[in-house]
Amino acid sequence: MFERELEALGFEKTGDLIKIVPPDLFAELCQQSVQHLQRQRSGVDCHAIFQSFQAVGVHISEDELRKIIRGMTALFSTAAKYNVTCEELLSMLISKLPKQILQVIRHVWNEEGKHLCELQKSRDLLPSGELVDFHWKIGMAVSSDSCRSLNHPYVTVELKVADYSGQITSKILELTIPEFKNFHKQFKEMSAVLETV
Repeated sequence: MFERELEALGFEKTGDLIKIVPPDLFAELCQQSVQHLQRQRSGVDCHAIFQSFQAVGVHISEDELRKIIRGMTALFSTAAKYNVTCEELLSMLISKLPKQILQVIRHVWNEEGKHLCELQKSRDLLPSGELVDFHWKIGMAVSSDSCRSLNHPYVTVELKVADYSGQITSKILELTIPEFKNFHKQFKEMSAVLETV
């Protein structure tokens, strides 16, 4: 069951990418993935890891790095879900990954696997996206190509969200004042409902 779920998550393709990663950088990536799953950090700092890869001459795209991060997060969360032992985990990966990478996975799972399994049992393992940051600002559209004087206020909202694998993405919304008032009203309604819980 564990292997089938990993296959469904596309771990096979991730394994090919992992083979080119130096063990020390892979260890950092694994630690950040585990910390994200344990809710100790809001996400995996893909940009910083990417820069580290570039600094040591590892030629990988940011998209490929994101796939590795998703793959490792899926590996650890799925292993926790099925309460897999270190030996079971490694036996499944032994034909797919180099020895140095397997040693890193062994070390991380021996150190953190038990805790991840406990979090999974208590349903405290990070299951889905998380709002990391929220910014807003008011602006004024003064003109456009087709209209000389708009004088139209708007609100820009930026949401930073970490997905299940720890990838942080920004979503930017530009709302008219009536749209923003509706947005605000809905948040107030949610807040009122949460206070009754």
